Amino acid sequence: MAATHPSALVELVLSLEEENRALQQRVTDLQAQLRQNSTNSSKPPSSDGLAKPAPKSLRTRSGRKPGGQVGHPGHTLEPVEYPDQIVPLRLTACPCGYTFDPDDASALAHERRQVFELPPPTLHVTEYRAETKRCPRCGKLQRASFPPGVTATAQYGQRFLAFLVYLNCQQHIPLQRIRRIGQDLFGHAVSEGVILGALETCSDNLAGFQTAVCDQLARQNVLHADESGSRVAGKLHWLHCLSTDRLTFYGIHPKRGSHAMDHFGVLPRFQGTLVHDVFSPYFRYRCAHALCNIHLVRELTFLHEQLHQPWAGNLILLLFQMRAVAQEHRARATQLTPEEKAPLLQHFHNIVAQGRAAHPPTGPPPDPHKRGRRKQSKAQNLLDRLERHQAAVLAFLHDVRVPFSNNQAEQDIRMIKLQQKISGCFRTLLGALRFARIRSYLSTARKHALNPLRALSLALSGQPFLPLPIS
Repeated sequence: MAATHPSALVELVLSLEEENRALQQRVTDLQAQLRQNSTNSSKPPSSDGLAKPAPKSLRTRSGRKPGGQVGHPGHTLEPVEYPDQIVPLRLTACPCGYTFDPDDASALAHERRQVFELPPPTLHVTEYRAETKRCPRCGKLQRASFPPGVTATAQYGQRFLAFLVYLNCQQHIPLQRIRRIGQDLFGHAVSEGVILGALETCSDNLAGFQTAVCDQLARQNVLHADESGSRVAGKLHWLHCLSTDRLTFYGIHPKRGSHAMDHFGVLPRFQGTLVHDVFSPYFRYRCAHALCNIHLVRELTFLHEQLHQPWAGNLILLLFQMRAVAQEHRARATQLTPEEKAPLLQHFHNIVAQGRAAHPPTGPPPDPHKRGRRKQSKAQNLLDRLERHQAAVLAFLHDVRVPFSNNQAEQDIRMIKLQQKISGCFRTLLGALRFARIRSYLSTARKHALNPLRALSLALSGQPFLPLPIS
C-alpha cells in the first residue's frame, strides 16, 4: 500500500475540520430552532403544541394590590326604577297563627327584589294592512303606501337581519350553524340565501364608510399596520390591517407586499408615523417608521435565555427602562429633552456594540446587484436590524405619542385567526371582501362604544355610523 503524502494528509485534516465546524454549527442551529416558541420568537402560540411553555408575562409588578383600586367606582347589577313587570306578594298569615284579610291592602312597607331574566325568544310579527279605496272624484282605485323596506308578503326585519350578520361577522359562526340557531331560538331555520343577502346589503351600504375611514386613517399622526395569511377559495390571500384606537380598516388581497398596500390607497398618502414589524415593504413609504419592540424583546429573550448572551438581557432591561421614562412624559404631555435622552442613547449604543463584538459580521458584504441576504446567525441579523433601523426602534423615545409596541394592530388582526379556526377559509373572494368591510365597520363602531347590533341595523337601513374626524 502506497504511503500517503504529508501534504495530502494536511489537506484532509483541514477539510475534516471545516466539515466538523459546519456540522457543529448545523447542530447548534437545529437545537436553537427546537428551543424556539411563542415566548421567545415570532412563532404564534398555536404552534407550541403539547410543548407549550408556561405563561410568562413581560409585564412588571406595578406595586398595587390585585383587584379594584381605591376610588374605582366598581360595577354591579343595580335595580331599575321602572321594571317591566311588578308581581305583588301578599302576606297571608303570621307565624303566630293570625290570618290577614286578603282584601286589606294597607301595607306598612314594601321590600323590592328584581330579577333580570331573558324573555322567551320569539320573532315579533307585525302585519301591515294597506287599505284600498276608490276615489269618489276620479273613480280610480288607490292603495295606502307600505313603510320603506316592506316589499314582500312575508320578510324578516332589519333587526333580525342585523342579528344574522352579527353572528357571522362578529362571532364567526358559519352559515349552517346560524340556520340551526334560528331554528332553536325562534323556530325559523333561516336559509343561507337570506343570510348572504343580508351580508351583501350590509356590505354594499358600507362603501361610503370604508372610503371615509381610509381618508381619516391617511391623516392620522400614528398608524398601526399588520398583515396575516387567509385562505380564500383554496388559495393563500392576505388580510391587511390598518388601525388606531378609533378606526379599523381590513382589506383582503392576493399579495402581501406593497402591491396590496398601494391598492388600498392609505399608506401612499400617509405622512405620520407607521408602527409595524420589520416587514420590508413598509419602508418603501415616505413616512416615519416605528418598529414593534415586543417583537425585538422576544428575539432578545431567546438570545439571553437559550444562547446565554448577556448583552441581550441588558438590552431588554434598557428598552423597558426607556418605555417607563416615555410613559411618564406621555402622562405629563411632554417630550424628552436631548439631555434626558443622551445617556439612554449612549447606553443603547454601548450594548449594541457589545453584541456586535460577540457577533461580528461574517463573510463579504452582500452584492447589491444580487437578490437575497448573506447567511448569518439570528444574533447577527438582529444586530443588523438594531443598527440599520435604530431611529425606528427608538421612535417611542423620540416622540412619546408613538407606542412601544404594535399591540393595537395585532389585537385588531387577531380576529382573522379566530375566523380561520371556527369557520375555516372563505369560499369566494367576494365573500372575503364583504366580511372584511363589515368587520372594519364593527371594529370601528365598538371603538366608539356603539352597540354592534345597533350599528348593523343602521347599516342595513342605508344610514351607517360614520366616525367623526378629529379636528
